[in-house]
Amino acid sequence: MSVVDLTLAGMTALEPRDAEVADDACARAEAPDGERVLGRDHRALTVGIVSVVLLIAFEATAVGTAMPVAARELDGVPLYAFAFSGYFTTSLFGMVLAGQWSDRRGPLGALGSGITAFGAGLVVAGTASGMWAFILGRAVQGLGGGLVIVALYVVVGRAYPERLRPAIMAAFAACWVVPSIVGPLAAGAVTEQLGWRWVFLGIPVLVLPPLALALPQIRRRAGGAVGEGPAPAFDRRRIRLALMISVGAGLLQYGAQELRPLSLLPVAAGLALLVPAALGLLPRGTWRAARGLPSVVLLRGLAAGAFISAEAFVPLMLVTERGLSPTLAGFSLAAAGGTWALGSWVQTRAWAEPYRERLMTAGMLLVAATIATVPSVLVHSVPAWTVAVAWGIGCFGMGLVIASTSVLLLKLSAPEEAGANSAALQISDGLSNVLLLAAGGAAFAALGGGSVAHTAAAAGGSAAGSSHPAAFAAVFLPMAAVALLGGWVTTRLHERHPTASRA
Repeated sequence: MSVVDLTLAGMTALEPRDAEVADDACARAEAPDGERVLGRDHRALTVGIVSVVLLIAFEATAVGTAMPVAARELDGVPLYAFAFSGYFTTSLFGMVLAGQWSDRRGPLGALGSGITAFGAGLVVAGTASGMWAFILGRAVQGLGGGLVIVALYVVVGRAYPERLRPAIMAAFAACWVVPSIVGPLAAGAVTEQLGWRWVFLGIPVLVLPPLALALPQIRRRAGGAVGEGPAPAFDRRRIRLALMISVGAGLLQYGAQELRPLSLLPVAAGLALLVPAALGLLPRGTWRAARGLPSVVLLRGLAAGAFISAEAFVPLMLVTERGLSPTLAGFSLAAAGGTWALGSWVQTRAWAEPYRERLMTAGMLLVAATIATVPSVLVHSVPAWTVAVAWGIGCFGMGLVIASTSVLLLKLSAPEEAGANSAALQISDGLSNVLLLAAGGAAFAALGGGSVAHTAAAAGGSAAGSSHPAAFAAVFLPMAAVALLGGWVTTRLHERHPTASRA
């Protein structure tokens, strides 16, 4: 599955949280029609918001397939990683803003604005005449994506009774399975037959019907602020920290891509903004892997960042180094959605609970092995389908790890802290994507990756231009090391028992 973009910020955020989801859904199948997510009271809202998630999921999984062609035609391969991290950079700000907006004025405004920004970003990217305009579109799209993710959570919390929430969250998770299988293949076919721009321009039109179905129901069931009286003011400190972390991440990414002495200035400015903002938004002790909740938050970032940063370069490597068409390159990621879902399902089983940490350790080792295996196809005697097999195994490991981090986070959080800690989990996720994509993009550009030419696979030709396998190896191997570090962090997910500490 391509979790570049909303991937890990979307799919991982909207998975069922515990093993009771499937059992509760089965039990509710016998409930009266009006008390089901597809009953008469909730049908329009459910169909509308699930369709929106489905289309966003399709776009998120399809964009990685179209990106190599877009970067080549826009003469922007040196900025390839920036096209991904630009999305994550602005989504960090959007998540915090949506939380403030939804709590104080209701989710309708945040959701509507998020969908509008997401669609506008797709149009800007799809009509871009240069790489920086394309990146701008991706940034606008990321702002919208961040708004939508949080607003949807608030809609579910307000519009559905507690007994129905696991079912609608399970439906959200299911929305990512089919697009992860079909999306890369469909995007590859569209890219080859109609052009990469239609991968971006086709989604906004398709979002309008489900949005028109859902918005009236959201206005009726979940609109407005909670309680009476004037809405409370926004928490300016959190908004300021969110803005600092977004701007800082953007400056860091820009400086890392330029590879000039003057680029040290934006890097330094970015770090000066990003470090204090991250320390203010993440649990204390996250950076040193303190036992318990800080390590859970850190693990989420290490797993998501390593996997997504590596995945962003898989289609580009297969197209430029092995001469595959965009469709075949997308096919290498097609099975991943099913294995990710399988891993998520395994960790929900009752028998797995006593072994959760061991399963997470095994999952991170599978992820590390997968990322380290992928660059083996740079040797032309290694079959290209090796990537498809390896990536399916890695996604199984990610399914074990990512869902478990959500379970452990809730287990280790006091009720009054669950919201803030959940936000910290998503910030760790998105921030690590930006930082590791910046590092991978800088290494890729430094070793000549910017001069990689696109393969004329669609015309049956061979790779044009020089090959730069070292540039790709410089991305994948460090990300495998980051995943191994995550394996060590899985040993620190619970605090030591006080008696054991004294002993």
